[in-house]
Amino acid sequence: MLDWLLLFLEIMLINVVLSGDNAVVIALASKNLPVAQRKQAIWWGAFGAIGLRVVLTIIAVYILKIPFIQAAGSLLLLWIAIKLLIDEEGHSDVREATTLGRAVRTIIVADFIMSLDNVLAIAAKAEGDIAVIILGIGLSVPIIIWGSTLVMKLLKKFPILVYLGAGILGYTAGEMFTADTIVYEKLLGQTPHSVVPVVTTAIVIAAGLVKKFVIRPKIT
Repeated sequence: MLDWLLLFLEIMLINVVLSGDNAVVIALASKNLPVAQRKQAIWWGAFGAIGLRVVLTIIAVYILKIPFIQAAGSLLLLWIAIKLLIDEEGHSDVREATTLGRAVRTIIVADFIMSLDNVLAIAAKAEGDIAVIILGIGLSVPIIIWGSTLVMKLLKKFPILVYLGAGILGYTAGEMFTADTIVYEKLLGQTPHSVVPVVTTAIVIAAGLVKKFVIRPKIT
């Protein structure tokens, strides 16, 4: 029970860290609608996006069991974790919609495009537990609908949350790589499995620290 609870909390943290931009997309897409339609667009768009994400994540759970694909997925997840710390670009290019239908469509399409990180991270972390996937993603609905401003403020006020989320992604990427036994044995041989997640986590955190303390001072 404790393991399940920890897994659930990790999935929720991943959702909080990775869903901030999705919340901004919803706000931008429905910005020009009347108040009543704006609320409808937010609800329908969010539920459509979450439903699509649940389906994609469950599909990803089974796809990631295929040899070589899991190793490739681990490398992609590692890049997503690094990008989370070094990429400061937003999504201000999302087109504002003028009708309810267009707003809902914009929200769902934009969320689909932006959700690869969520889908891959949760599918890898959940290890086939469909119940925790559905519960974890389902509870991200209020995060996306009501919590966009709060999430962005928390992440800016406590940057450690971003590093913690990125670290979890890095660790999960390492676990994914070790689970692909064919690739792992060919590339790393007898290297202890416990070493790889630690190394991938260190790579992610190091990339974020280099961007923050080395590259940024040079730019400014």
